[in-house]
Amino acid sequence: MAVDVSSAALAALSGLGFGLSLIVAIGAQNAFVLRQGVQGQHIFAVVTVCALSDVVLIAAGVGGFGVVVQSVPAVLTVVRYAGAAFLLGYAVLAARRAFASSALTAGPAGTTVALGATVATCLALTWLNPHVYLDTVVLLGSFANTYASPDRWFLGAGAMLGSIVWFTALGYGARLLGPLFARPIAWRVLDSAIAVVMTLLALGLLLAGFSS
Repeated sequence: MAVDVSSAALAALSGLGFGLSLIVAIGAQNAFVLRQGVQGQHIFAVVTVCALSDVVLIAAGVGGFGVVVQSVPAVLTVVRYAGAAFLLGYAVLAARRAFASSALTAGPAGTTVALGATVATCLALTWLNPHVYLDTVVLLGSFANTYASPDRWFLGAGAMLGSIVWFTALGYGARLLGPLFARPIAWRVLDSAIAVVMTLLALGLLLAGFSS
């Protein structure tokens, strides 16, 4: 079947814009990538995990898996409460870093965390977040399926590209903030902000669960 190049290009651009509109926001995943980027720790691994996770989720959404997610709300309920618990735990760790007496004397990079623990944290922040499924699987998938095949897959490819570009820019671009974070007090401010963001996201998940 012949592919209409102009139609495919427009679909891909729509996917790129739509995908970026969903991920370019303050959230648990972005906050984690930012901190790892500023620290200069395991950036490639973190960026890869986030980008590949989005690619898989977007492909699932475009392929119609969003219908399955919507038809089994219990799955999102389990993810919601597990995600809220994890976010609250991460918020506590960030708050402890922010208010520990060593925070004012620690070097910019802080304590190096093992690659395995970093990847595990990144996976949890990604896959235990129900908004990830609602955004990339349900919302983006529903939008993509308004397009006929194969254009919807070009739209999905555009969204995937947006995720790869965003996480790469966030992870490696954060290094430009290095001079600012040469001052230990900047780490206290960053960790305080992360603790607040994680707590608010966790509370949002819990409140959404109670109201549903």
